Amino acid sequence: MIQKFTSKEIHFLRTGSDGSDGAEPVCPPETYLSDLLHSPSVQFTAFEERLAQALPPKDRFTAAVVRMDPCAPEKQREQAGDIFEACFNSVLDKKRGIWESLDPTTFVLVFWDYDNEKDGIRLLTLLKKKISDQLKAGLLMGVALYPFHDYSREKILENALKAIDHAAFFGSDHMISFDGISLNISGDRLYQLEKFDDAIQEYEKGLAIAPKDINLINSLGVAYGITEQLDKALEYFEQASAINPEEVMVIYNIGLIHRINAKDDRALLYLKKAHGINPDIFEIELLLGYLLFKDERHDQAMPHLDTAIRLNPDSGTAFRIRGQILLDKKDNAGAGTAFNMAVKLSPNDAAALSGYARAMALQKKNLAIALSFARKSVSLDPENRLFSARLEEIQEIQDQAMAMNQGKTIKSA
Repeated sequence: MIQKFTSKEIHFLRTGSDGSDGAEPVCPPETYLSDLLHSPSVQFTAFEERLAQALPPKDRFTAAVVRMDPCAPEKQREQAGDIFEACFNSVLDKKRGIWESLDPTTFVLVFWDYDNEKDGIRLLTLLKKKISDQLKAGLLMGVALYPFHDYSREKILENALKAIDHAAFFGSDHMISFDGISLNISGDRLYQLEKFDDAIQEYEKGLAIAPKDINLINSLGVAYGITEQLDKALEYFEQASAINPEEVMVIYNIGLIHRINAKDDRALLYLKKAHGINPDIFEIELLLGYLLFKDERHDQAMPHLDTAIRLNPDSGTAFRIRGQILLDKKDNAGAGTAFNMAVKLSPNDAAALSGYARAMALQKKNLAIALSFARKSVSLDPENRLFSARLEEIQEIQDQAMAMNQGKTIKSA
């Protein structure tokens, strides 16, 4: 039987989709302007309507979304609209394009009447520089061209929004043209919003542009994995592995698919290979430690769990598995310490509560608390026979302790 996971419980590996190759520090934007495609503002809808009427019957035009830092000083934000309009008119004028303010710091434009793609990019670069110089602030710009691959004219605005989200990964003052990486980022955003079917469509569009992009292939595999289409997920992970057999995220993801399919021996092979390539990835160390624990190879599991805890000290799961191993080794005090951390980090982890209760009971310590934790574990997972057996055992230990105390009280009296 295949174990089912939610998007929060499963941990496929995905890399950053910015395409920077480590050339400079990048991070996801706080605000994704492509969200306007799902929840359009009044301003965005108004511009879409204008654009539908204004696009000329030409073969070539360009869209761009321009944004200054929304946290810029108030004076800059107040000047942004007037400066954008003046610069737009000086470079393009109303006969060659249209523009709209989406908010006080974000502007969208479409223009035409240029000879070739190089000339269009030159005009945009000039416009960006003029606005930036007058505002004395860096600007993000996302650009989309038509024609581009098999995209229709109506998709140009949508593509420009995805391009500026791509640019935002690089911080201020970057200009990015829409490409396969932009679609990877758009797909990742939809994945984040748990719109998995839409994310799959974005990754597939990205692969139509960049068919050998390993990040896109892996992302598509992850999206299929999270929707429990495991055969398709494995197909894409293996396709990515064929491009780069040493790509650690792909090796791990193949191992995870085998784990979900209860093929633990094969999962271990891939996880050990992934560990050999990079021994400092939390997900790899945690799953490898778990599988070795499950296989009763406790001494081999421990170093991986210790590494997982070092890499992510907020992982209740790693502490819980460590506690279970120490409990099996009859190190009740050590188990209690590990389970204590697991329960602090995950108060409703039934296995951690049950294990902690037993560790305390075997030490004859805090029996009232142990009984309370054991009862809670059973209430959280009433079908678990181990938790129920532990509850009975702890109840018996407490009863014996109470009887002994009563006997001592009678004898002393």
